[in-house]
Amino acid sequence: MAKVTVRYWAAAKAAAGVAEEAYEAVTLADALDSVRERHTGELTRVLLRCSFLVDGDPVGKRAHDAVRLADGGTVEVLPPFAGGCR
Repeated sequence: MAKVTVRYWAAAKAAAGVAEEAYEAVTLADALDSVRERHTGELTRVLLRCSFLVDGDPVGKRAHDAVRLADGGTVEVLPPFAGGCR
């Protein structure tokens, strides 16, 4: 099992009440299940709209149970951002 840091951004950070947390998980799906167990309520709803980076690489449409985590790795939780460049 890998020890990873889950970092929350924007609405995910507000819903979690912390900027980052440590988890032990084998896959992204395992890590997100642990996040949902620890944070019921708003964060669970926010996660439905988020995209994820694992060690800087976008997960995209890959199945979360197929994304393996490395020991010491990082999962970035990115809610949709509003706005843009003009």
